[in-house]
Amino acid sequence: MNQTDTIAAIATAPGAGGVGIVRLSGPHALEIARAACGREALPRRATRAEFSEADGAVIDDGIVLVFPGPHSFTGEDVAELQAHGSPVLLRRLVQRCCELGARPARPGEFSERAFLNGKLDLVQAEAIADLIAAADLRAARAARRSLEGVFSQRIDAIATILLRLRIHVEAAIDFVDEPIETLGIGQVRTDLEHLCADLRALVAEAERGRRLRDGVHAVLLGPPNAGKSSLLNALAGDARAIVADVAGTTRDVLRETVRIDGLELELSDTAGLREGGDEIEREGMRRAHVELGRADVALLVLDARDPQAGRAALEAAAAQAPARLWILNKADLLGADVAARAPAADEVRVSALTGAGLDTLHAALRGLATSGSPDAAEGEFSARARQVEGLQATLVNATAAAAELSAERLELAAEELRLAHAALGRITGQTSADDLLGHIFSSFCIGK
Repeated sequence: MNQTDTIAAIATAPGAGGVGIVRLSGPHALEIARAACGREALPRRATRAEFSEADGAVIDDGIVLVFPGPHSFTGEDVAELQAHGSPVLLRRLVQRCCELGARPARPGEFSERAFLNGKLDLVQAEAIADLIAAADLRAARAARRSLEGVFSQRIDAIATILLRLRIHVEAAIDFVDEPIETLGIGQVRTDLEHLCADLRALVAEAERGRRLRDGVHAVLLGPPNAGKSSLLNALAGDARAIVADVAGTTRDVLRETVRIDGLELELSDTAGLREGGDEIEREGMRRAHVELGRADVALLVLDARDPQAGRAALEAAAAQAPARLWILNKADLLGADVAARAPAADEVRVSALTGAGLDTLHAALRGLATSGSPDAAEGEFSARARQVEGLQATLVNATAAAAELSAERLELAAEELRLAHAALGRITGQTSADDLLGHIFSSFCIGK
């Protein structure tokens, strides 16, 4: 299985439909398409054709489109056979193409060939899968921006600066007897500081894009009977968690995925945090702490009638959470004088029972997902956890390089800059191991 093969696959979604597409790519794609439909097709012109068996029997009639390389999606000769969307007919059409010299495509192999032929970088290739999998219009628009190269351009700009700084520092190593300032290292330090600032901003934007793609993992924490399970049910719009006045009702982690204003939220309801409890309840509290360790947001739920009860312990438990939001539940039980007073800036007052304040809570959750930036509500571009981690690694190495420059250790600074440049290259696929590429493209659908 290599790029000298011609590959074929159904490119439309599984199931019946009005139209189905079989896609071919490779050195014999045009020849196979011509043999399958019995006629020549002009490049980029829809041509009506009958797709036939070897004995001339008609499989189906439809349209053939051909795209000679390198001006095609994969950079190779590409043909698309558009027939009626019957799964039986489409499978037979693929088989016929294989009889004529093609082989079945692996998952993601069309996009992989586009990457290997320089038509896309790895970020853009991954954006194709994100666009196909987008669950709402916001995520689709963000994936489309990544596919258009918005994210890649930001990475390439930083990579260009990194390369220039690497060249300067490595050249300066040959003149270690010269005073450091005469080698222009002062300007390199300044440029590197600006680069680190740009990287921090890009990490924050990529994390917003990652949350838009993957959703936000939020953990509900609070003392017993604060109304965490009731709040989960209110956000889910269904009675998914058992609700009772008995302390310790929730013993295990209950997960529910809800969508709020286009934002996918993975909610985890946990056991109430308190001293004591039986062995099972203590295990539930241990699991709550484990769940918190992988959360994006900690939703700290307190009883609005006594918001100080359990607050200190809750604050300590959630100290390492990336983001926190205080939720004062049971607002329907407040007296008129207390209800009239506005909550603190980092608090949201709600009633899981009546639904009061849920709109405010939705807005607060979206603000946390977009780092409080209303302009980023739809995300500038989509990103994946792999890409965010790569940017974070780049920032760590760039920051270390700045420290080594300050200490006038040019060799160590050059090595840190090399590591930063390599980490950045792995994001776009300029320095990627084959096993990484195989893992990424294997998650694609067959026809892409």
